[in-house]
Amino acid sequence: MHGLSRRGAGLVAGSLAAGLVLVPLAATPAAAVPGSESAVFVNEFHYDNAGTDTGEFIELAGPAGTDLSGWSIVRYNGSTPTAAVVYPVNSATALSGVIAGSPGGYGLVVVDFPVDGLQNGGNDGFALVNGGSVVQLLSYEGAFTASNGPAAGMTSTNLPVSQSNAPAAGSSLQLTGAGSKYGDFTWSKTDGETASTKGSLNTGQELPGLQPPPPPPPPGGNCADPATAIHQIQGSGATFDPAYGGTRSVEGVVTATADDLNGFYVQEEAGDADSDPTTSEGIFVFLGADPTVEVGQHVRVTGTVREFTGSGSSQTQLGGTVTTLVCGVGTAIEPTDVSFPLEAVSDLERYEGMLITLVDELVISEAFNYDRFGEVVLAEPLDGLDRQYTPTAVVDPGPEAQALLAEYALRRITVDDLSGRQNPTSIPHPGNGEPFSQDNLFRLGDTITGITGVVDHTFGRYRLQPTDYGVYTEANPRPADAPAVGGRLQVASFNVLNYFLTLDDGDPHCGPTFTLDCRGANTALEFERQRAKILAALSELDADVVGLMEMENTTGVDPAADLVAGLNELMGPGTYDYLDTGVIGTDAIRLGILYKPAVVRPVGDYAVLDSSDDPRFIDTKSRPMLTQTFDEVATGARFTVSVNHLKSKGSSCADIGDPDMGDGQGNCNETRTQAAKAIVDFLAGDPTQSGDPDHLIIGDLNAYDHEDPIRALVEGGYTDLIRLFGGEFAYGYVFDGMVGYLDHALASESLVPQVTGAAEWHINADEPDILDYNLDFGRPARFYAPDPYRSSDHDAVLVGLNLSAITPEQCYAAGAQTVESYSPGRRRNGTAVPTGHRDASQALGMSDPDSDDAYWVTLGLGGEIVLEFESAVQNNNGTAADLRIVDFLDGAKNAGDAATVFASYDGVTWVELGRVTGTGEVDLGSLSSARFVKVVDDSTGGRIPAMDGYDLDAVEVLTGCV
Repeated sequence: MHGLSRRGAGLVAGSLAAGLVLVPLAATPAAAVPGSESAVFVNEFHYDNAGTDTGEFIELAGPAGTDLSGWSIVRYNGSTPTAAVVYPVNSATALSGVIAGSPGGYGLVVVDFPVDGLQNGGNDGFALVNGGSVVQLLSYEGAFTASNGPAAGMTSTNLPVSQSNAPAAGSSLQLTGAGSKYGDFTWSKTDGETASTKGSLNTGQELPGLQPPPPPPPPGGNCADPATAIHQIQGSGATFDPAYGGTRSVEGVVTATADDLNGFYVQEEAGDADSDPTTSEGIFVFLGADPTVEVGQHVRVTGTVREFTGSGSSQTQLGGTVTTLVCGVGTAIEPTDVSFPLEAVSDLERYEGMLITLVDELVISEAFNYDRFGEVVLAEPLDGLDRQYTPTAVVDPGPEAQALLAEYALRRITVDDLSGRQNPTSIPHPGNGEPFSQDNLFRLGDTITGITGVVDHTFGRYRLQPTDYGVYTEANPRPADAPAVGGRLQVASFNVLNYFLTLDDGDPHCGPTFTLDCRGANTALEFERQRAKILAALSELDADVVGLMEMENTTGVDPAADLVAGLNELMGPGTYDYLDTGVIGTDAIRLGILYKPAVVRPVGDYAVLDSSDDPRFIDTKSRPMLTQTFDEVATGARFTVSVNHLKSKGSSCADIGDPDMGDGQGNCNETRTQAAKAIVDFLAGDPTQSGDPDHLIIGDLNAYDHEDPIRALVEGGYTDLIRLFGGEFAYGYVFDGMVGYLDHALASESLVPQVTGAAEWHINADEPDILDYNLDFGRPARFYAPDPYRSSDHDAVLVGLNLSAITPEQCYAAGAQTVESYSPGRRRNGTAVPTGHRDASQALGMSDPDSDDAYWVTLGLGGEIVLEFESAVQNNNGTAADLRIVDFLDGAKNAGDAATVFASYDGVTWVELGRVTGTGEVDLGSLSSARFVKVVDDSTGGRIPAMDGYDLDAVEVLTGCV
C-alpha cells in the first residue's frame, strides 16, 4: 500500500497524465449531428490510458433541475463497423436524481466506471438514452451500426478526436465553446495536452450559470494561511480533480498514523468541509518513512497530488517531497456513519481517506488473505440470513445468480490491519484488535458491529484501515464433535487437501510416471503437522466407510495405507483397512476408500469409471470415479459407495471448448455435467455386480446444488441428502466470502428411506487458513495445533444409514423367481412346468416337504433348468453356503441323482459353484451376487441306477436377496 512493497510488486504513486493522443478525423457539421439540439449531452469523458485503464468516466451537462430518472448510458463494443453490440451483455448504467445547479443555469453529472469499464479501440462508443429513446450515439476511432440494444439499427456519430494509451487517467476528451445545447460546442482538438476538468466547466467552455473554479492558493505557507481544501483535490470522481493537481498544501486533523504504510491520514475539520456528499474530506499522506505526527494533531501538509494506481487501485494521496507543520491540537473528527447496502460500490469513493464507522452488524465472511496480509472481508447478509451464500447454491445460474452477486458487492468491505507488511508474525484479531492466537481465535460467521477506521482504495478494492475495533460476537462457535446423523453405520466424504507422502521440493517427480508436480507438504515438519491434523479429523469422524479426495497418485506410494496405519495406532489395531487400488488415472491426485472391517466388508472388486467406460467422463479433467460395494457385517445388508472428484471451476477447459459462460457456474461446467450423466448411466449398469440398487454418490463434485451437474444427478434418480437434511442454506465450503457446498452425498431412490441423516462437519471452511499445517513465508509455529480444525479447506460430510437387513424370505415374494429356460434330457418324468394352482417359480422356491405334491422338475439325464431371480441372490462372503439344491425324495432310491450348479450375474458369464449328490449346498464363490442359477443333471447312477436323472424339488436361498 502507498509506496510500499506488497504482494511482490513495488508500488509507485501515479502521476498526472503527460497528455493524450488526439487523432483528427473528418468532423461532422454540428447541425447535422444527431442529438445536436439536446440540452442534456455528453460533455467530457475518459476511456483509455497507458496500462490498466482507471479513472474512466462520462460527464453529462444539462439544465439544473433535470430529473434523470429513466436515463441511462449503454456501452457498445463495435469490433467491426457493422456489428456493434451492447457491452457488457444486456447491461445499462442507470442514472438517477436531479441535476444540481442554480435555477436557470446548468449543472454537471459525472458517471464513473470501474477499471476497464469503457471499451478501447476502433468502433467503440456509448449511447445516452432517455426512457428508451436514444438522445446521442457517440463513437470514437470509427463509426458503427448498433446491432442490438436501444440503438439497434442506428449509426453512431464518430467523434473527431480519440484517446489511445494516454499516459494516465488525468486527461480527457471534452467540449469547448459557448451555448446551451450539444450542437453549440465542438470537441477540443488542441495539439498539446488536455487535462481533465471532470466535474467542472471545461477549459474554453461557457455554460449558463456555470463558472470555472477559482485557482487554488499557492503551496507552502504557514498554519492558517490559505490552503487547498482536501475535498477540492478529491473531487467527486474516482481520481483527483486535475484542477487541483500538482503541489498543494492542505490543513486538517490526523486521524490515523501507520508506520507500516509509511504515512498518515489527515481529514478536514467539519467547518472546512463542503456540502457535497460525493467529495471526500480525507487524504493519505505518503512519506516513505514512519510518520512523526500524532493522531489528533492539526497539521499543514505540503506535497504533490498523486493517484496511486498500482494493482488496479485508484487512491488519491499527497506524496513526493512532503513537509508537515504541526499547528496544534485539532478538533476531534467524528467518524461518518456508513451503512450497507450501498447504492453502488463506487459510493465508498466519497469516503476515501475519511474516518468512518460501519454501523451494521457485519459477518466475517472471508479470511483468505488474513495470514499473508492481515485482511478479512466483512459483509452484510441479505435480510433474514446469516451469511452471503454463493449465488448458484441458492438460486439458478444466469440472471438470478448474476443479480445476487451484484447485490453482494454492495454489502461488503475489506478490513485491513493498517499495515503493508507481508506475512506478519503478529496479526490483529479483526474483532478486538488484540494479537491473534490459539487463545484469541475467530471463525467466519462471527460478527462485528461498529468498527471504525479510514477508507482507502488499494490493491483493487476499497478497504477499511481500522482505528477502533467494534463489538465482536462469537456467533459461529467451533463444533466440538462430529455431527449427529444417526444410523447403525456411517459414511464420510473428506477432501484431504493434497495428502502427499512425497514432499514437494519443487521437482516434478510425482504422479503415475513421476513427471508431475508434487503437492502438499514441502518439508518433513509440514507433513508431520498435516498428518496429525488429518488423523485427528478422521478419528473424530469415526465413520465406518470414508471416501477420500486429493490423495497422492504416485506409483509405489500409498497415502491410504499411511492413514490407516496412523488411525490404527490412535484407535487400536485393525480398526481400519483400505482398498488397495494402486494408481488410478493420470492425474497427480486420486480417490481412495477406508473402511472398518469389523463393521463392513468389501464385496467383490472395486470398479473405476474413466473415459474408456464412457467418453463423456473425461478422465484428464475429472479424477476417475472409484466404486465399491460393502456388506454390513451385522445384518448382511448391502450398499455401494462411489467416490468422486470432478473438474474444478478455477481451472481451464478452453482446450475442449468449455469456458466460463458467466452464468455463475465457472469454468468446465459442461465437462462436469457430462461426467455426472456418465456417472448415472455407469451406476445403472451395476459395475460391481452388487445386485443391489442402494447407491451412495459422495465426493467433491465442484458444483453447487443449483448447478447443472447436480441437476443431472437428481434427474437421474438421486436425492441430494445435504439439501434434504440441511435445507437450502447448508454449506461446507467458502469461496470469495460466500458459502455453499461442493462436497455432496446423493442417494439412490431405494437408499433414501434407509438414510437417518446427513450433515457437514464445520471444522475447516470457517477456520482461517493461518491455522493449517503450512509454514510458508516464515509463519510462526504458535498458530498451529494438532487438532481437526483447518485440517483441509473443505468440511467433511457425514451420512448415517440404517440399512434394511436381508432375509431369505425376500427371495420368495410372488414372481420373485421365474423359469428362464428348461431343457429336459432323456428319460424325464414328473412335472416339467407345473400349471394350475401353484406357480412354477413357487414350486422351485422353498422345498416342499409334502412329497405327495408333485411340484418338482425332472431334469432328465443331461437336462438343465435356469432360474432367474427378480432380486439378486447375495453372497454372504462368509463360510456358510449361499444356496441349497434340494433333490425330490432324497434318499437311497435316488442315490445316484446328481447335479452341477452354476450361477451368473448377467445370464451370460457363468461360474461353476459345485456338484451335489442328492440334496446339497453350494457357495456363490467369486460372485458378489447372482441373478441366474442353472442346475444341470449330472447323474451317474448309484446303488440303484438312476431311472430319469436329477429330480429338482427346490433351489433354496440361505442368505437372502438384495
